[in-house]
This record gives sequence, C-alpha cells and structure tokens, in this order.
Amino acid sequence: MLEVLIGIIAVVAGIIMIVRRPGPSTPTSRMGRLLYGPLGGIIALGIGLFMLASTSFIFVDANQVGHLKRIYAFKELPPGRIIALNGEKGPQAEILGPGFHFIPLVRVLYDFEEFDVVTIPEGYYGQLTTLDGQAMPSGMFMAPAIPDEDMGDMLKADVFLTKGGLRGPQETVLKPGQYRLNRYLFDVRLDENTNATVIPAGHVGVVKSNVSQPGINCVEEEVSASQVSREALSVPLVPRGCVGIWKDPLFPGAYYLNRQAYEVTLVDTRVQTWEYKGGYTKRIIDLSVDQEGDIKQTERSVNEPVPNDAADKAVFVKVEGWDIPLELRALVQVDPTNAPVVVGSVGGLEEIENRILTPAIRSIVRNVAGASIRVQDKDANGAVASPATYTVRPTRVLDLIENRDALEQTIEAQIKVEGNKAGVDIREIRLGEPAIPPELLVSRLRVQLADQLSIAYERETDAQQKRIETEQARSTADEQPRLVEAQIAVQVANQREQERAALGRAERQYLEELARGQRAQVDVLGQDRVALLQALEKLLASLERKPELVGLVGKLVPNTIVGGDGAGLAGAAALLGASIGGQNTGQQSKPAGQ
Repeated sequence: MLEVLIGIIAVVAGIIMIVRRPGPSTPTSRMGRLLYGPLGGIIALGIGLFMLASTSFIFVDANQVGHLKRIYAFKELPPGRIIALNGEKGPQAEILGPGFHFIPLVRVLYDFEEFDVVTIPEGYYGQLTTLDGQAMPSGMFMAPAIPDEDMGDMLKADVFLTKGGLRGPQETVLKPGQYRLNRYLFDVRLDENTNATVIPAGHVGVVKSNVSQPGINCVEEEVSASQVSREALSVPLVPRGCVGIWKDPLFPGAYYLNRQAYEVTLVDTRVQTWEYKGGYTKRIIDLSVDQEGDIKQTERSVNEPVPNDAADKAVFVKVEGWDIPLELRALVQVDPTNAPVVVGSVGGLEEIENRILTPAIRSIVRNVAGASIRVQDKDANGAVASPATYTVRPTRVLDLIENRDALEQTIEAQIKVEGNKAGVDIREIRLGEPAIPPELLVSRLRVQLADQLSIAYERETDAQQKRIETEQARSTADEQPRLVEAQIAVQVANQREQERAALGRAERQYLEELARGQRAQVDVLGQDRVALLQALEKLLASLERKPELVGLVGKLVPNTIVGGDGAGLAGAAALLGASIGGQNTGQQSKPAGQ
C-alpha cells in the first residue's frame, strides 16, 4: 500500500512539475531549474509509474493455479454467495493460468494465492464438494452427475455458477488426470477411501444407489429368487440410475463410482465348497496279527477338530439307535442374475450360508439318514437285478457306506429345493466317511482279515512248493555231469548188448551152417571119420599154437603106414605121423653132419 501511495504522489508531483511555469520561488541556478522543472517532473513521473506498475503484474508457475481474492471494491457479494462473478469483494470466479499476467494494481486491490494443479492418480477418483451455487432442492441427497460432454465447462467456476450448479456434495467425480480448478469453489477429496470400485473376475457387484438420475422412470419391481416356489426370497429392485438396489449387477471391471452415492457389494459367482466336518471324537479298533497268526484288536480315539475354513461341524445322525457323525461337502453357486436378490434379502452369500442353507442342510441330512432309503434290488449273488427294481426300507447303519449314492441323491434333491428358494444353485452333495462305531465293523474286519490270512497261507504253500521245485531243479543241475555220464554208460551198455546179440546171431548162424556141413560130411564119410577129422583139426590147431607139442605127438603117432583101402582116416593119420617123424629126424640129424 505504501508503494502505491508513494507512486501516486510521485506521479502527481511529476505532472505538476512538468506543467507549472517558473515563478519567484524557482531556483535561479541552472541545476535547480532542471530539477524543479520539466526534467524533475519527468523523473518523478517515471518513478511513480514504476512503483505503480510493480503492483500490477503476477507470474504463475506452470504447476500452479492463481487465485484472486478482492479486498477493495465498491460492490459487495450478494447474500449467500461466496464466489464473486462481477468484481465484488471476496474470492473471484476467475483463475489465472501459468505465465505473466498484467492487472492494474492487482497486488493492491487483490489478495493473491497459488494452489497446486489437482492430480488424480490411476485407480482413484476425486470426490467433489462445491462451496457455492444454487441451493439443493429439498429431499435431494447429492447433486446429480454432470454429463461427460458438459464436464469441461462445468468445472469452470463462472459457468458452474451461471448454469445452475448446485451447492454441496457432487455425484460427479474427477477421473484420473490433471485439473485446474477454482479451489475457492471446488473442494477435492482424495484418499484411500476414494479408490476405484474393481469387480474381479468371478464376481458381480450389486449396487445400492442413494441417488437417482434425472429423466429415469424409477418403478420398483418385486423380484423372486425362484419362479417356481412361492416361499422363495424376494426383494424390490429398481432399474439402473434409480434410488435403491439395482436389478442389473455390475460385471467384472473397474468403475469410478462415488462411494457416498453408491454402495457396491461383491458377490462371488464362482463355485463354492462348503464343508461340514470335524467336531467329534472318532473311535477306532485296530486289528493286528501276531507271529502265530492270531488276530488281536486294540482300541484308540482320535479327536477330529473343526477346520477353520469349514462351514460348520459334522452332522450327527441317528441310525438304528446309533449317533453317527456324518461329514459332507456341498458345491454351491450364485447365478449373477440372482445376486441382487441375495444381497437385498439377507445381505450376501455368507448370510445365506449361515442363516438359511446350513440349518436346512443339517435338518435334511438328519431326516434322510434317520428315516428310509430307496435302494436297488439285488439277486442272491449280490448283482443288480435286471430289469432294475427298487425297494424303500428303513435306513441301516451300513447304508452310510454301502448305499451312499442313494443317500446323496435323496439329500441333494431336497437341498436343491431349499437352495433355489434362497437364490443359490446347489450343484452337488457328497457324503464323507461316516464315523461308524467300531463295534459294528470289527466283525466284518475280522472276516476280511481271516480271508486275507487264508489267501496268504495258500500263497505261502504255493511258494513253498515252488521252492521245493526250485531246490530239485538246482540239485538236478548240480548232478548234471553224473547224469550225462550215466546216460552215456546206458547208451554204451545198450550198444554192447546189441553187439553181443549180433555176435550171438552170427555165431548161431555159423554153427548152424557148420552143423549142416558136418551132417553133410557124416552123410559122405560117416560119423566116426568125421569125429576123427574134427579131432585132427583141433590137434593141428593146438600144435599151431604150441609147437612144443609136436615131439610128443610124434611119439604117439606110428611112423609105419599101413596100407588100406586108401579112403579111411587111418591113412591120413599115418601120413601125419610120418610127416611129424620126418621132421623130428631131420632136426636131430642136422647136428651130426656138422
């Protein structure tokens, strides 16, 4: 302010000094005349103008927005208004962009402030609240959303205030990007609660709207989870853009929804697994076999806790007077079209599970397992009868194991009806292993174990027999050289036997031929002569083998040949004797000649 006052005084003084004429009081010196004359006026005028100009310009940085708040003005703001449109005192609607701005006496008439450019990061939105504008109509919770095509103009303060912008919370949000806003008019909230609404895959978002869009015919419609059952859950739903629960859910994607205007509930539309298990003590009888083959039994107990992710503990059913814990698993799924009904009626899938379906499942399982069962008839051999026939009879304990499929089908059919009422599709029901009292199973187990032992004994006997055969084969292999030698000896003996038989046959044939020859000799020479001839042949053979017998024969055989008929053997004998005697004489006379 002091600068402006000094500047004005200097300007006035300079003008006066320029236009006034020299008078009696004018200095007489040349320098005095210049300073108090036109030259001095020009200098004073320049100084005054410079001091006034220094208060008439503003420089705004590139990442800043200049805001003006007028201090001195003749006009006041209208009652109830905060932002000045026509130069009134107070915050001005006009904002200053980056760069140099010349406004006369701006630093005197206005208070200048700079605000950062509003930056909305990816995945978030800016929540707007306007501090000025027309009053919001009665009953309206939030100013309606500004159409996208008008968004750019309506974010200008002067346009917003002259085009009917409403004061208060705005349904309109700032999507990711940068904005130059009049911060005197627009308050922007950006924090962890203004993140985008993301609907992940396998889910839908059920929207509960607190605002309505202009021009939409909002009529509630009573929607039921099932068109078949009158007992099904039902809830009034509205079209998109109306106040209430929207009939159409949001599908997977990212949405920049004002959380003050819209509440989004995620509903998992994937197949869910609900397990009912644990929460009981299981008794077990273990069977064992000692070295003598005797069956022994030992009882033990196992505590089955409820898993953290289980829907509930196991269902206790009463069958034939026995309380039996029965575990089961249910596969469920929510159809996207039924998600608004589920949220509007009970709040969500978890509430459906805890309040409706879990009590229904426990009741149905107890009723089915403890009542009757429809089983397929079988013949004496245990085979299914053909054609198939069925019998309905009271449920037995062992049906929990042997006819589990029949129980599952009955339970599943009844639970699907309850699920349809709640808007949930029951895909399947599977029963787990029941904790049957071991007293009911031990006899069967002993029979099975005895059968297995019998089979084991038979196999051991077969193994022993095979071992004996193996040992025999091994012994035979060890004695193989001797067996081969014995076989060869047998073959040699057989060959010798055949040889001897052949020699015997040859000898027999020889003797037969010899006998026939002798009979022929007998017929010609007579039996006596033939005998003598044979004796001579044997004698000659003996003399041939032993020559020393010749002398002895010479003494025995006469040297004188007695004539006869010439045909008898006596003549032959005499000749033989003479021959022998001559040989002997010659042998004895040989030394005398010497």
